[in-house]
Amino acid sequence: MEYVAAPARLSTADANFEHDFAQRLHWSEDTDAAIEQRVADILADVQKRGDAAVLEYTARFDGLQVDGMAALELTQAELKAAFDSLGDEQRDALTAAAQRVRTYHEAQKRASGESWSYRDADGTLLGQKVTPLDRVGIYVPGGKAAYPSSVLMNAIPAHVAGVQEIIMVVPTPRGEKNALVLAAAYVAGVTRGFTIGGAQAVAALAYGTATIPKVDKITGPGNAYVASAKKRVFGTVGIDMIAGPSEILVLADGSTPPDWVAMDLFSQAEHDELAQSILLCPDADYIAAVQREIDRLLPEMPRRAIIAKSLSDRGALILTRDMQEACAISNRIAPEHLEVSSNDPHQWEPLLRHAGAIFLGAYTSESLGDYCAGPNHVLPTSGTARFSSPLGVYDFQKRSSLIEVSEQGAQTLGRIASVLAHGEGLQGHARAAEMRLK
Repeated sequence: MEYVAAPARLSTADANFEHDFAQRLHWSEDTDAAIEQRVADILADVQKRGDAAVLEYTARFDGLQVDGMAALELTQAELKAAFDSLGDEQRDALTAAAQRVRTYHEAQKRASGESWSYRDADGTLLGQKVTPLDRVGIYVPGGKAAYPSSVLMNAIPAHVAGVQEIIMVVPTPRGEKNALVLAAAYVAGVTRGFTIGGAQAVAALAYGTATIPKVDKITGPGNAYVASAKKRVFGTVGIDMIAGPSEILVLADGSTPPDWVAMDLFSQAEHDELAQSILLCPDADYIAAVQREIDRLLPEMPRRAIIAKSLSDRGALILTRDMQEACAISNRIAPEHLEVSSNDPHQWEPLLRHAGAIFLGAYTSESLGDYCAGPNHVLPTSGTARFSSPLGVYDFQKRSSLIEVSEQGAQTLGRIASVLAHGEGLQGHARAAEMRLK
């Protein structure tokens, strides 16, 4: 069967550009009502029946029939055995990637994750105490493919932050365990792991069962059931974000080989049919060259059917007036992944305000960030990069304000507080401050 990838060809000079651009960007994140109701039922059932419900849903959805929860728990010995079973090439690549991710997040912790305080002239101490979460759950997808990189990106920053217990859940349909995923859990410092997935895994982490401990926060991507479950348990536990389809935006000045850019567009389109790949470029001939490379390379891609549908339904090759306009449009999109494929990417980087991750230069393919560059690949999608950040050490820490008022400081602050409290009609507040006045 022949597949055709036909991303929309748009130009900012066209009169109807704004309408066509908006149509291409639109993505409905409304989850099917049936999914929402099913997830609500699963969460309620796991909260009520605990392990028994988890076993039942694991058998139903993953085809994994076991006698008890012990059969679903991954031991540290099993994780180490998986690591030891890898070939030298895979083991070395996994270890190198983990070290780069750890080094980056250790630098992140030093830059923004330490406690601080100072004293006023009157001796009052003010500051902030930064402490790690006690226990977190990481969800690792395991349905259509295996994602050891997701283990590294979720577990390592938690480990660097100082989280004492990292509980991993990963579905293993029909009991098929992926050695690379288990090895990644070993390398990343996962404390305990369970071969469960879906809404029932999120429920078990959020509410706790006799076997699975209740966590403080759940991170990691999943399908529509997982996303819906995370939304519903937020407040009982923290969550990282609700991830939408994957996205890549390439800003190109025409200097990068067009087949490189075509493959970079494929790298996100192959995730699923709803993924979005967009090229912004001021050179019409270059855009045509990229389309020719898309046509040439597509037949050799194993996931060509998914790529073709993604590019045809949601992809776009957009001709801009210049690179400045391309940067402005990029800020409107606020993409998950932003490649600046230019001879001088640092000329344009200051103009770029909104993106999950920015990849500078022709040699910085987005895929390097996915696996081993070091920064986290869990990124905000669907325009949320306007107000959200990549997953990081800070997601596994919390901050407590420190206040120690001296006797002298209480004389000044007490009078201020008294006036404001009386103004709000809160006499108890006012009197508590006044009692400390000389």
